[in-house]
Amino acid sequence: MKKLDRSFYDRDTLIVAKELLGKYIIHKVDGRELIGKIVEAEAYKGAMDKAAHSYQNRRTNRTEVMFGPPGHAYVFLIYGMYPCMNIVTEEEGNPCAVLLRSIEPIKGLDDMAKRRFNKTYDALTKAQKINIGNGPGKLCLAMDITLKDYGLDLCGNELYICDGEENDTFEIVEAKRVNIDYAEEAADFLWRFYVKDNPYVSVKSK
Repeated sequence: MKKLDRSFYDRDTLIVAKELLGKYIIHKVDGRELIGKIVEAEAYKGAMDKAAHSYQNRRTNRTEVMFGPPGHAYVFLIYGMYPCMNIVTEEEGNPCAVLLRSIEPIKGLDDMAKRRFNKTYDALTKAQKINIGNGPGKLCLAMDITLKDYGLDLCGNELYICDGEENDTFEIVEAKRVNIDYAEEAADFLWRFYVKDNPYVSVKSK
């Protein structure tokens, strides 16, 4: 699998979010590979996006990495507990990112199952298998992505994204983003993208 280079991320965030679907996120942990196929992602367009942490160019210790070069990991906690992973996009100084919302587990299934449910993968129920990574917090728990990965260069060899299968064709659904009711008109932007009919998507449009 070919690793995505920096030029992939140095583009419009909406394009990157769509094109991340079907790609493989790979995390090397203790000599083993955890691999998930990205099936859902949300775009956050920086200064003009009321849903973005960097709205109006808000620059804090948390958002600092968003102002840097594209292709780095922006990891933050929700509810003060669960890490969520974003990928910094567009040119340096323009604080945009894509939130990874859901993965389809591909490799390292027992490791993922242990982190999520303290069971082997074969011991999981069908519902638990679907729930391994179908949400941004669950995704990070399954893939062992934590705050220690904040700022990590995704063009490196520890945490990175590779091309998907050439023959993997699918339809992309455009939908509203999740849990951003505070964002006024931005709450209605169709900036969440997911693979149609994929069972691992966290929230499907009605």
